[in-house]
Order: sequence, then structure tokens, then C-alpha cells
Amino acid sequence: MLKSLTEAYDFLEKQKEFRRWKLQNLSVYVCVGTGCTAKGAMKVYNKFKEVIEREGLNEKVDLHKIDEAVHNGVLRKTGCCGRCSSGPLVSVQPYGYFYAHVGVEDVEKIVERTLKRGEVVEELLLIDFETNRRVKSIEDTSLYKRQNFYIMEDIGKSECDSIEDYMGRGGYSSLLKVLSSMNPEEVIELVKASGLRGRGGGGFPTGLKWEATRKSRSQIKFVVCNGDEGDPGAFMNRTLLERDPHLVLEGMIIAAYAIGAQKGYAYVRAEYPIAIQMLQKAIEDAKRLGFLGENILGTGFSFDLEIKEGAGAFVCGEETALLASIEGKRGMPRPRPPYPAESGLWGYPTLINNVETYANVPRIIRDGAEKYRKLGTANSPGTKMFSVTGPVRMTGIVEVQFGTTLRQIIYDICGGLASGEKVKAVQIGGPSGACLPPEYLDMPLDYDTLKSIDAMVGSGGIVVISDKTCMVEVARFFLDFTKRESCGKCIPCREGTAQAYRILEKFVNARANEEDLKNLEFLAKLIKTASLCGLGKTAPNPILSTMRWFRSEYEAHLRGVCPSGTCTAFKKYLVDEKSCKGCGLCARLCPQNAIVGERGKPHTIDISKCIKCGLCAEKCRFKAIKVA
Repeated sequence: MLKSLTEAYDFLEKQKEFRRWKLQNLSVYVCVGTGCTAKGAMKVYNKFKEVIEREGLNEKVDLHKIDEAVHNGVLRKTGCCGRCSSGPLVSVQPYGYFYAHVGVEDVEKIVERTLKRGEVVEELLLIDFETNRRVKSIEDTSLYKRQNFYIMEDIGKSECDSIEDYMGRGGYSSLLKVLSSMNPEEVIELVKASGLRGRGGGGFPTGLKWEATRKSRSQIKFVVCNGDEGDPGAFMNRTLLERDPHLVLEGMIIAAYAIGAQKGYAYVRAEYPIAIQMLQKAIEDAKRLGFLGENILGTGFSFDLEIKEGAGAFVCGEETALLASIEGKRGMPRPRPPYPAESGLWGYPTLINNVETYANVPRIIRDGAEKYRKLGTANSPGTKMFSVTGPVRMTGIVEVQFGTTLRQIIYDICGGLASGEKVKAVQIGGPSGACLPPEYLDMPLDYDTLKSIDAMVGSGGIVVISDKTCMVEVARFFLDFTKRESCGKCIPCREGTAQAYRILEKFVNARANEEDLKNLEFLAKLIKTASLCGLGKTAPNPILSTMRWFRSEYEAHLRGVCPSGTCTAFKKYLVDEKSCKGCGLCARLCPQNAIVGERGKPHTIDISKCIKCGLCAEKCRFKAIKVA
């Protein structure tokens, strides 16, 4: 254990030296983030381990030893690289080669050709979507060049499970600076000057929240990390915890010092097992080296941290519901004020920020407020991580500075839509966000600009919606999620979302009328105004935004037409008599016996019996069944 700031600084310099050695010598980094692991990354990692040991390629370097921490081997685990659709990913240093879609069967040739001879395995290299050519390193791709990596530094060449590697990249130097030369008030003033805003939703100024918690009079205070990332299609927090848990941990320790907290909780949903595993190891390693616990580095400052696993309730992303869950109660929000900064966990002042917010803090301490503000816009400085999903060519995590447009993210970074379809809408801000039409693709992304059109950055989920999608169905889909996730405490949310969902069901099932359209709009506005917490207040956003910009689709459904042709209730299956050979296959397959006809003669479909399952059209060898 490091017992003083002097020892810690000496250890930090030795780790920097060792990291320089690693990057100049043979190192194999296998991405073990959730995306790559789901595609078999751990099998690839274990195969590398087996072959490397068999071939005797391991090097042993012991620059410094503390509690039997020895640096062995050339094989290392790295966190998410952002190219989730290209995994499993493998990076080989010092060559910089970046291999995609690596399978167990590819390991032998990578070892033989790259590790032994330094040759590149061309067929495994990443393909740049713009040039359609293979590139040797991720730095050469269009996707990489057009991003602003600030939180996600050192992609593909950092170890996600090593505190020594984190320190080799300068990790914990911000904490050492704070403990050795800054008082709590100076730390808070620096965070305020940086303009950092909360990355979890509304964008509240982080420094003001820290200041309010600092000023609350109490001998007991808490720091809480909100890692309950429940938005469908959002995985920024998970990515950060998997690839750089010490960055988040360091930010939390600095926050605890600034507000005078002694205890912290990291609230992470149980559906993130890899993130929990990485963060738990980070906590244990930080305690081993003396960055957590009693009398940290001999400074008299004490802080301890533990993980609280959430059960997956979306409402626990709301701060007061989250606190209730940590206390062992049912995760339900409460009215504010008092705010958690005044009365939080067990009635004591509590600071709550999300994963990405804490991750920004060490960078701000390292670089200073002026350099930090060079990124982003005047009122939304810095960068933001976004998870991009939908029919784009490259799905995954991107990091861009505030002020970047949706068009730049979708087309310049993610390569546009894979199938050649057009963008019909972009849903931003999670299931409670707005669905924006194409005319907003060139609008700069920042908190205030999005707020001006009743949208929000939210946690940072971006769902690209193509022109083959029904916007009424999109609203129904997202409301179905928020309806299920309502805690039921307040009537507007509990009953209102259920009623609104039933009306949307009528629209997609061709049973809605003009009165339903009026009632839906009235209900959405009522829920937004009268609900207790953020879940209820934002749940109607998909309805209100689609009614604002795609109202014609609702009106078309009233006329019996789904413009996108995707709502099953509006489809009619008809037999083309000229193409039908009378083979009878469709009649034998139909579960409703709705198809009749003599063998060898054209068949007909009884519309009153047809349930529009589409099986007949799918199986007809002569394409004789048409969809109207």
C-alpha cells in the first residue's frame, strides 16, 4: 500500500515508464466489452493465451512490485472501442494493427504472421466505410478521425482491468494534485469554471450541485454514482465502466473530497455483469494501493465505496427513486424539495452524478477549465458520448464535442443508412426523448438548442429511424416501455400512460377515430404536466413529438392507411389470378383456412377470416399473393 503522496507520485512515474515500454514492445489487446464478448471475445482471448504460452512469446517485466502486483505477458484485456458492430476486435502494438471480426480460428495466423514476423493479416483489417478499403489502424478510419476522443482516450491500447496501466496513462494524477495542492472550495470552483453539466439527462451545472452539497451542514455526507442506465439502445455508462472504471472511480473520490463525504455508492444495474466486475476490481485495486479507505495516502482524508446492484427498474434512474433503492426500499420517487443535496440517503446530504459526469472530472483537473472549454459550445462545453443504433452502417459508441450535428454523426461518422434508405426521424434522449424530423439533422447538438424544440440530450441514446417505419408505431413502442416501467405512485403516470397506450393500440389496429386523436393529445399534455417525476413528465414526448412533426401519419391511419405500410391491420392479402397456379400450398399452410379454391385453378382469400399473418405470401413460390 502507498502510504504517502510522495510514494504515490514515485509509483505513478514508474507506471508511466512501464506503459511507454509496453507500447514500444509487443502487446496484444483483446476487446472484452459486452458487444465483443457477446460475439465470442473471451474465447478469442483464451485462445490467444493458449497459443502465446505455447509459442513462448511472453515477456516478463517487473519495474515495481507492491503486494505481489507483477506485470506479466503480452496479452491484455481492453474495453469497448466503440465499433460494436465489428467485434471481436483485436489491437496489436507497437504496429497499431487493428483487426475486426476476429474468430478463434484466426488466432493462430495472427500469432504466426503478426506477433512472430510483424506482418499484417490483411483480410482481418478494419474496412473504412467511406473508401471501402482496409486500413491498418483504427486511427486511419473515417469513424475515428471525425470524433473528439476526450473521455475515451487510448482506444484499443489501454487495459480495462489494471490500475497500474491506468496510472501509466496518468490516472490518479488528478487526485494526487487535488490532495496535495487544492482545498475543497478550489476544486468546486474549478468544476464550476469548466462549465461541466450533468451528462445523465437535464444538464444541470455540476459545480453548482457540488457547491450546494458542500454547503449543507452535516457530519455525514454521501457520494452516489448513477449507473442505472435503463434507456433502450443506450450503453454509454456501461461502456465507460467496462473500459475505464478507474476514471469514474477517481472522479468520485475527488467529488467526495470536494463536498466532504466519507462514503460512496455506485448504483449499477445487475444487467451489466461485466461493468460490475470491472468496477469491483477497480475498487479492490484502489484499496490495495491506498486510494480508497482510511487516511488516504496519509492526508487525513477517508473515503470508502461500494457497489449497489439495481434490479433493472427504469424509474430508479430518477435520483430520489435510486436513493430509495439503495436504502432497501421500493424504488419510487418522492417530491422535491428537499433535494438530495440537502436530504438524500437516510436524510443526509448526498451528491448524485452519473457515470460520464464523474469521468469528466479527472480530465478537467488535469487540463484546467480553459482547455476543457475549448471543446463544445459556450453553454455546453466538453464532449458527449452517444450510442447510435438503428439501420446505420456502423452502430456503437461515438464521442463528439457539443455542437456537432446529427447529420455529422449519422453520415460522416456512422456511414449513413446501410440499406440505402432515407432518414425519416431521429429519436434522441432515450424512450422519453423526442422524434426529430430530417430538417433538424443540421441543428447543433447541445442542451439549450435541443431544449428549444422540446427535445433533450438525455443520457445520449440516438435511434435512427428509416422511411420504412411507421411513426405511430414508434410512439406506441416507446410508450409501451415507459408504461411498463412506471412505478405506479402517481395517477397521471400510472393511469395516463396506460390510457394513452390503449389509444395508440387503436391507431395501429385500424380502430381509431377523430375523438381518439383529440383524447391522445389531451392525455399526453396532462401526463407531462401533472406527473410526479421525470419518468412521467417525459413519457409523452414520443407522442407529442410525432404528433407535432408527423401528424399526417396519425390522420392517415384514421383514413385506413398506414403510409409506411408496416401496420399489419391495414394490410390486405389478395391473390393475383394471373400468377396463381392453383398448387394449394397456401391453402394448406393457412392457420385460419381462409384460402379456398380448386387445385389447378386460382385461389381466393376470405378477408373476414384472414388474420394477416403473411405466411401465404412468404411461402408462395410463384409470388402470386400480393399485399395491398
